[in-house]
Amino acid sequence: MYLRGSKWNMTRRSRKRSNPLFLLFLVAVIGGLFYIERVYVPKVSINVPFIPTPTATRSPESFLNEAEALTAEGKISQAVEAYEQAIIADPTNPSTYVSLARVQLLAGLYQEALNNADNALLLNPSNAMALTVKAWALNYMEDYLGAEAVIAQAIELDANNALAYAVNAEILLDQGNYEDIETAIALSRKAQELAPNALETHRIRGYVLFYTANYEDAMAEYQAAIALNDKLWDLHYSLGAIYKAIGEYDLAVQEMLAAVALNPTNPDILTEISRTYAAVGQFGKAIQYAEQAVSLDPTSPRLHGNLGVMLFKSEEYSRAAAELELAVQGGMAADGTAVQGLPLAPGRIADDYYSIYALSLTNLDRCAEAVPIMQLILSNIGDDQVAYYNAVQGMEYCRQAVVTATPTTEAAP
Repeated sequence: MYLRGSKWNMTRRSRKRSNPLFLLFLVAVIGGLFYIERVYVPKVSINVPFIPTPTATRSPESFLNEAEALTAEGKISQAVEAYEQAIIADPTNPSTYVSLARVQLLAGLYQEALNNADNALLLNPSNAMALTVKAWALNYMEDYLGAEAVIAQAIELDANNALAYAVNAEILLDQGNYEDIETAIALSRKAQELAPNALETHRIRGYVLFYTANYEDAMAEYQAAIALNDKLWDLHYSLGAIYKAIGEYDLAVQEMLAAVALNPTNPDILTEISRTYAAVGQFGKAIQYAEQAVSLDPTSPRLHGNLGVMLFKSEEYSRAAAELELAVQGGMAADGTAVQGLPLAPGRIADDYYSIYALSLTNLDRCAEAVPIMQLILSNIGDDQVAYYNAVQGMEYCRQAVVTATPTTEAAP
């Protein structure tokens, strides 16, 4: 039996003799390859791409729950971040944009709130709550006509939207038109009828009552709002303002310090604390808090003006004049920060800064600088009785100073 290829092949083949030239050639090729690999080809380290370990993706709902909890705790900046993460997880939900806009309003991020209200309206143009929050943002940005137009749309879309009526009341009051007070009162009542236990309806109702000098009722409304969430700085700030209005200065400072603890970077709270201390003659503390406010926003002429007023009341006229000069004329602060001066406008706080600046200069016997400012006050804001009186008194002082300084010539005998 013949098995092809097997050692049992009965036909024995003769063995071929090896070719020495072929062996030499094979050795040369192998040696050449070894030489090239060792000498000419560099060793290359190949980095294996990092493949991250897969992690579970958080749901939008988990971010929303976190944001709501942070808001309840008064951690507004963290709540903003959580809502932003919820939007990244699901950018198609208009309600999330609205919720983000609401907490951005609490954080003072008015333009950002307006943008996110608009984002919600892009997804759902008929979203009444988005329109409400948009109007709210426009109001805080002092675009009152725009705010009124938008809030009217919100109420037209949803006549049972309590927040819309509350925001509408706030828009009317913030414009300072006394003829709108009755309408604002009615709107705040309507909001509370629709949502009697809502924080915002208590807040707006309290604001209306405070505006109309019904301080005890206003206090009750803000206390009710704080009972629902005691971690919102603006509620404590407003309650402190009520206590100040009724002469309860210790309680006023207590509430405002609670507001500072919740919002330590807001200079307006510190400014109000400084004014509260000044009201009881504690000018050292008044100056302290006014200085802290300036340190938070050294570009603000209003903050420099408030500090100047506190220094004037403490009879530190030289420092007062320097701060008030920044407030009314602008210039460079001590730290090199540029400050733009406030224009003189009837009925604005700048009136006080101009008149007290002039009085500071007068007390420093710098009448040549003070008189032009007092003349400006008399010719532009005669309706402001306090500023007018201060200007008249300053002018008289400077007139007397000139008379006293002028040597009298005795008649020759």
